[in-house]
Amino acid sequence: MRQRRLVSYTEVEVTYFERRTLKRHAGVWSLWALGVGAVISGHYSGWNIGLSVGGWGGMAAAGGVIAVMYLGLTYSIAEMAAALPHTGGAYSFSRTAMGPWGGFLTGLAENVEYVLTPAVIVFFIGSYLTNIFETDATLQPLYWIVAYIVFVGFNAVGVALSFRLTVTVTLLALGCLIVFWVAALPAAEFSRWALNIGAEGRELSEGGGPLFPFGWTGVLAALPFAVWLFLAIEQLPLAAEESVDPRRDLPRGIVLGMFTLLVSACLIVWLNASVANGSYALGQSGEPLLDGFKALFGTNIAKVLALVAITGLIASFHTIIFAYGRQIYSLSRAGYFPVWFSETHGVRKTPQRAMVSGALLALTVMMVVWFTLGHERGAAAIGGTLLNMAVFGAMFSYILQGAAFILLRVRRPHIERPYKSPLGIAGAALTVVIAAVTVYFQLLDPVYRAGVLGVAVWFAAAIAYFALVSRHRLILSPEEEFARRTEEVAR
Repeated sequence: MRQRRLVSYTEVEVTYFERRTLKRHAGVWSLWALGVGAVISGHYSGWNIGLSVGGWGGMAAAGGVIAVMYLGLTYSIAEMAAALPHTGGAYSFSRTAMGPWGGFLTGLAENVEYVLTPAVIVFFIGSYLTNIFETDATLQPLYWIVAYIVFVGFNAVGVALSFRLTVTVTLLALGCLIVFWVAALPAAEFSRWALNIGAEGRELSEGGGPLFPFGWTGVLAALPFAVWLFLAIEQLPLAAEESVDPRRDLPRGIVLGMFTLLVSACLIVWLNASVANGSYALGQSGEPLLDGFKALFGTNIAKVLALVAITGLIASFHTIIFAYGRQIYSLSRAGYFPVWFSETHGVRKTPQRAMVSGALLALTVMMVVWFTLGHERGAAAIGGTLLNMAVFGAMFSYILQGAAFILLRVRRPHIERPYKSPLGIAGAALTVVIAAVTVYFQLLDPVYRAGVLGVAVWFAAAIAYFALVSRHRLILSPEEEFARRTEEVAR
């Protein structure tokens, strides 16, 4: 056993890492698709609830603020991912900057986000399929199980197939959005529909209302919903050890993906609210893009449109399964989680154990909520509380990643940086501040507070395991070896 401050490292045989290897396959466009695909479902639904608390102007302004946060984040992680091209991603950044506890807490926050986000997405997939095929609502768990089996299976078959499918579903999802934008442009009536919310949130039948019906407090209240326009773009560094040239391609894929999402976010917020029914109805809708299609083409093809809308959900579901698989794999390989989860398939070299375990955990949480509360209250809890838990986990990880970037710049200037963020420390600091403000306004909402309590329970259990067990059994994985070398050079 090697003792390093408050943790212990266990010596392992060479075969340990031979049983835990990944295959390199991804280029720039595969990485771009992985990032955009993870986010794209947030352009189909979720963001629109911000209209009900901020009006169109409040939601648009909140989107601008959150875009600044994500620009600071993506440029920061582009620099860190090129300098530390390990599958651990955010965990490895914080591990190098803040030690084992900082790395573990960052990894744990991302674990909450990546395990629960696909659970929420698969719930919405089940809801769509229930309406399309007119099945009993109580049978929705069957759709969840089948979806996990199919897409964990696709991810487990091999990295080449996984990335081909990622590119395909991401292009299809973007194609659906492009069809909507092209159809909505000539029909858009911004003042009539986007500005149909008046003072105190009442509907204005003729539109022409104020840009900020709830004032600047509405902008702040809309921040948590604007997050859905970009949530999960930060998962790209998890593909570092499956990228052909991560030092070059990871920064390109991250930045290209972020600017693709910026264009898409601007168009969807503008055009979705500018067609019939407008901001007032959209702010209460669970299917805003579908409602936009109905406004343009009528309700007679509703089922076809619903199938179209599922494309975006599938893109995000598939890509985030990839993310949580690699995230659990990296923490397990380093010994923070039980090492059994990190063993990869002997031929395909995919972390199937990590992907299956993440799916089983998510399904267990969903089933407990569903059968304990009943299908109506359970649906509200899965679509609300679990979603809020995922967002809180994301915000907490952004604060830690921004802090890690700043500390690496200040304390580890010697690290080779093939790519440097043009926003520098100022961009990372903005990320930390905006994420903290967003968390504060999440906590003002009782529904969000319930989600935060759930995250607290998750954290308490995992921290207890780390403190009592795993910190005495860490492994010198690539992330840990790199962190140790930088610590020695800094001393």
